[in-house]
Amino acid sequence: MHPSSKKYLPIILTLSGIKLLIQCLGNQRYGFHRDELLHLSVSEHLDWGFMEFPPLIALLGKLSYLLFDYALWGVRLFPTLAGVGILILCCLMALELGGKLKAVVLAGVSILSFLPFYRNHTLFQPVAFDQLFWTLGFYFVIKFINSPHKKHLLAVGITLGLGLMTKYTLLVWAFSTCIGLLFYERGRLFRYKWLYLSACLSLVIFLPNVIWQVLHDYPILKHLQALNQYQLDDTDPIAFGMDQLEYPFTLVVSLIGVVTMVADQNLKKYRAIGVAVLVIFTTMWLLHAKAYYVFAIYPALFAAGAVKLEALLTKKPALMYIVSAIVLLPSLYFIPQATPILPIDTYVKYAGLKEEKGRIELTGDYADMFGWEEQVQLVDSVYRSLTPIERQHCVLWAENYGEAGALKILGKKYQLPDPISRHGSFWTWGYGDTKATVWISLGNEKPAIMSVFEEVKLIKTIIHPYAIAEENNIPLYLCRKPKVDIDKWWRDYEAHIFD
Repeated sequence: MHPSSKKYLPIILTLSGIKLLIQCLGNQRYGFHRDELLHLSVSEHLDWGFMEFPPLIALLGKLSYLLFDYALWGVRLFPTLAGVGILILCCLMALELGGKLKAVVLAGVSILSFLPFYRNHTLFQPVAFDQLFWTLGFYFVIKFINSPHKKHLLAVGITLGLGLMTKYTLLVWAFSTCIGLLFYERGRLFRYKWLYLSACLSLVIFLPNVIWQVLHDYPILKHLQALNQYQLDDTDPIAFGMDQLEYPFTLVVSLIGVVTMVADQNLKKYRAIGVAVLVIFTTMWLLHAKAYYVFAIYPALFAAGAVKLEALLTKKPALMYIVSAIVLLPSLYFIPQATPILPIDTYVKYAGLKEEKGRIELTGDYADMFGWEEQVQLVDSVYRSLTPIERQHCVLWAENYGEAGALKILGKKYQLPDPISRHGSFWTWGYGDTKATVWISLGNEKPAIMSVFEEVKLIKTIIHPYAIAEENNIPLYLCRKPKVDIDKWWRDYEAHIFD
């Protein structure tokens, strides 16, 4: 920690407290997102890897269960704390780069003003922790540049290893940072053995997941192929750049930051960070990545931009507070769009949404927080209508990981049996009771049902006024008498689990 950080501790804690308060207001609403339900589901099958992501999110999910019993606010406390950590690190980086009080304030305010972080630090997803490790990695690189000690390099190695156990995008960070470090003292660092020992430390931490990937025939490659086919191939490179322009005031601070670290003589020793950021952005752009993949570069840029603005306004220090206000105030109105701090009825009025055909079209993330509880209640009512013998040999079959996750996590309080699904990681956990006589199907369409069972009864078509479109008009069937070999039917689907 910077020697003078204690002097600025009150302002850093104040800014962190504001971040924590806003996030906690959103953490208690509206319900679990489908991705959160998946991440909590994998926590009940702890392993060194999963079909969609590395294992750290599952470990955190298990911890949330032990501490908070899957309470919504408790689960979301973890990404919120990651977000608070990012704000603190941003302020500390401003100090490491030579900033004083006003730079610290602007750096922290920039984090508070960057709207995507509210969404990222609300939902229990790997992205919040991924951003934390990127920021922590940049912080330790800056620490090393300021004080070339092996402990900072080893800290970088530990950060990279843990980051790779969170999200594989840390590989882009590592690649880009290595290129950036070629510009630090003309690459002299690459003759320093502790750099390679740091890399070995990262590999040791990451190795269990590498072994898991090998033993499971590299599911990450299949997942990336599906991701490219269904999402990334359709990503418009122009849109990737334009998405960064949606937040103009924080963008200005970040642009000043990257120019400062690349070209400013006063901060030229940090050119490695600036180059790394440019390589990251270019790499992500060429890979057709989603816009939010690069949001993790912004804390370091906010810190550098704040330091440069403070230096430019040395003779008019009051202007720094005006700049901070200009950056912050326009964002305040839009915070309810990024994290659910408003009750749903209030949000509908705030967003000017209108009811059409009994539904109100929410944004994707918010819509994905509704309908799960109602689905589970309906499945439970059908399950309770069965005879005791039938309940002993009943399988709950969900079409996708959101529905399966809802039955697994929310179904605990109803004491429902574990569901099955052929989607993603759920496929790896098998098809349950081999002697099942009754299947309750949630979300699977009639042709899929009819191809497996002789007796099929539609119980209800589920509709929810706020739920996302794909979770509306979904059928609930009661099925009996399988007419296919279930084991073969299950194994034959392996090639389609990411469809």
